[in-house]
Amino acid sequence: MPLPYKTRRRLSLLILVVGLPLYIVVAVTIVGLFDRPPIWLELLVYIGLGIVWALPFKAVFRGIGQADPDDPNADRSE
Repeated sequence: MPLPYKTRRRLSLLILVVGLPLYIVVAVTIVGLFDRPPIWLELLVYIGLGIVWALPFKAVFRGIGQADPDDPNADRSE
């Protein structure tokens, strides 16, 4: 069952405001456990972790910037 637009919008806000900062802290902590690698490798690790973070939430974020498709009063001409 797909999530309604308003639920996806609220969930995406929660993910961005709470989940993303927590994920950043965890990623930096995990990378900090090891000796500092070369800068290019560290950059690749952070890029990879950023992609891995975004993939599970792809369905939640899809279409959030659009007008509410369930709202009959929404102006779709913009």
